Amino acid sequence: MAEICVALTGVTEPTNPEAFVAAAAGWVSVVVGRPAAVAVGFGVVGGPGAESIVVVGVADGVEDGTATPLTWEWAWSVAFRGVLEHAARSPLQRRPMATRTTKRRARRGTDAHHSRGSSSLVVSGLAAVLVLLLASCGPAGHVGVGHRVVVHATTSTTTPAPTTVATTVPTTVAPTVPTTAPVKVAAPAPVTTAPRPAVPAPVAPLLVTRLVGVGSATQIIAVSAAGYGQTSATLTAYQHDVAGWHQVFGPWQAHVGYAGFAPPGQKREGDGRTPSGSFGFDFFFGVLGNPGVQFPYRPVTGHNLVWDDDPSSPLYNQWVDTSTANAGAAPEPMDQTPVYDYGAVISYNTSPTVPGAGSAIFLHVSDGPATAGCVSLPTSELLAILRWLNPAAQPRIIMGTAATISP
Repeated sequence: MAEICVALTGVTEPTNPEAFVAAAAGWVSVVVGRPAAVAVGFGVVGGPGAESIVVVGVADGVEDGTATPLTWEWAWSVAFRGVLEHAARSPLQRRPMATRTTKRRARRGTDAHHSRGSSSLVVSGLAAVLVLLLASCGPAGHVGVGHRVVVHATTSTTTPAPTTVATTVPTTVAPTVPTTAPVKVAAPAPVTTAPRPAVPAPVAPLLVTRLVGVGSATQIIAVSAAGYGQTSATLTAYQHDVAGWHQVFGPWQAHVGYAGFAPPGQKREGDGRTPSGSFGFDFFFGVLGNPGVQFPYRPVTGHNLVWDDDPSSPLYNQWVDTSTANAGAAPEPMDQTPVYDYGAVISYNTSPTVPGAGSAIFLHVSDGPATAGCVSLPTSELLAILRWLNPAAQPRIIMGTAATISP
């Protein structure tokens, strides 16, 4: 870049324009005896059929040997004047180039009919490059003395036509840009409120607190069915201590009579219904040995042990040893397995005993989906209940539909 600037910052003026044109062959090198200022004029030199070259015009110098300071207005006026003068000459006055020596020969066009507009664009482009290079060299408006101008030639195989230079430059008016920037109004920040602490849902009171017939018991077994005629019920066990009631077992699925629950006071012998109400326990029994219960336990040792279920018998609704007493007609054998492997006698219809009101109501091992009127559980659950029950707690079993036992 520095060498280009040196080459363009000063030239010497030829004695006449024709000598300048004749000397322009590949490289422009003109030597005269006095210094001159550089103008940025250019022209297309050559005649019909000859190669053309872009040259730099030279402004008139001064007599005292000093360079004329350049301004952009003065430089452009000289440049365009040189172009117009060269274009006004006839083709015969434009001397053809005899020879052309360059460091790098430009490629000839392959098209024999290049347009005149293309040559003009090339010339204009090269002139703009020269102006930019001059503008980048040193302080504005001053040129050096005694340097060469090096200008690359452009070639063309077409016959040059008379050059027509437009003298009117269209003026483009930039659109008016508003100087006031739009004011952005910040959106108000959303107002947030601290979330309220979650209020825990109220805990539903335990079923045992709503049961009818709890009395002084501190152990309760609740057996509740959805309605009458249901053979399945839910069994839950509760214990009361110094902290109050809490659930101990369940909820478990239990089975009741094949005809469901009987309304309070309506149980009858052989109806297949389980009585409704609140009842205590008498004693425990089983075909198998004592599993470790706290209530009195009676083992079933043979066929002689039965339950009297004859409403006309004086021993109705009692445990009877047939080897020593008469149990009435068709008593129930107690050596049935597995249903009587373990069981607890529910104190229903015992004080007083009402003939025909129902008998043999037990909490025993389940062997199917329904019973003849008892409450049954799987063996493991039943044993847990039997071992937990304590006579001192006066335990009770409260049975019936949900609406009956907890209205």
